Amino acid sequence: MLAAGALLFEVVWVRTGHRATAWWATLAAELAARPLGNLWILAGAAVAAALGLWLVILALTPGLRRQLPLRVPADGHGQTRAVLERKGAALLLRDAAMRVPGVSTARVRVRRHRATVRAGVGFRDTADVKDDLTDALRRAERDQLALARPPRLRVRVRRSRK
Repeated sequence: MLAAGALLFEVVWVRTGHRATAWWATLAAELAARPLGNLWILAGAAVAAALGLWLVILALTPGLRRQLPLRVPADGHGQTRAVLERKGAALLLRDAAMRVPGVSTARVRVRRHRATVRAGVGFRDTADVKDDLTDALRRAERDQLALARPPRLRVRVRRSRK
């Protein structure tokens, strides 16, 4: 990273009309004097290509995106690391939503920064159900999930079709 930053700085420095530093002039002269079939040129190109391929692979792999980190216990020393799968968090929130009176269906989608809850109301006023549902979800999020960074809740309520 530092080498890439130094190369970028040197390129900008030379392109803006300043005199090249000694190491840059030496490197440019060496690269200009060697043919493309030189062993060192081919080895450097192979290393650069392998590094670039590795970076592309790392960029395309999902990593820990499906896991949500949990809060460290208050009495802990910070050594414990626990995670919860997004599907598990969605199931906990869906169960909490289904316990609210008036909710007949609930679909929950949990992302890294937002949890979207769509609920169908079978009876009761939708505004009352939305308030109760939001309170129940916040309690469940605080008590059961214990996430390090709780997602923002988006609650959508509509009357169920019969």
